[in-house]
Amino acid sequence: SMKIFRGVFSPIQVNTYIITGNDRECIVIDCGCYGGEEEKRLEEMLATRGLTPVMLLGTHCHLDHVFGNRFMLERYGLRSWFHEGDRPNYLNAPKHSLMFGLSMEPPPDPAGFLTDGQEITAAGLKLKVVPVPGHSPGGIALWSEADSVVFTGDALFAGSVGRSDLPGGDHEQLIENIRERLFTLPPETVVYPGHGPETTIRQEMETNPFFS
Repeated sequence: SMKIFRGVFSPIQVNTYIITGNDRECIVIDCGCYGGEEEKRLEEMLATRGLTPVMLLGTHCHLDHVFGNRFMLERYGLRSWFHEGDRPNYLNAPKHSLMFGLSMEPPPDPAGFLTDGQEITAAGLKLKVVPVPGHSPGGIALWSEADSVVFTGDALFAGSVGRSDLPGGDHEQLIENIRERLFTLPPETVVYPGHGPETTIRQEMETNPFFS
């Protein structure tokens, strides 16, 4: 069964998730390490648990979710997989970071692009790519049916939804996708968002103010 470890990185406080199903290899979701100290912290999180990253996945490509991608390539030889719809955000991340008073080098080329409904098998886990554009054009969630867990990026949060005022954002599209793609998952599914604490699909269906 899945073990989940969370690191919170950068001034934007992004959740980076390390997940494993076999206690040897792991998948890293949204590597947000900003600077050497945070890179070292992630390295220690992996080393102390004896985990080797074998895959890097992106729920979307806003700057805070890709700060650590160059480190993942240089340290572990991994390039990121994400949805092609977010390629513009990926390429523009260094420019966007300046608007936040931060800086980053251009991120490395991706390993490839994820497609809607694709099944990813790695580190003893199986994840399904669930498209939830609206916060960003290529926004996806990563769902493990077996472990009853979904990583929602910045689409759905505990008590909130992603902002839609960034390039390619569309609020109505986001709400519709959450309804159709996330709220149709089993209600007991635990939601691990890109920022803030976890929640459940049931909790959000019943109490999220955007769906009342």
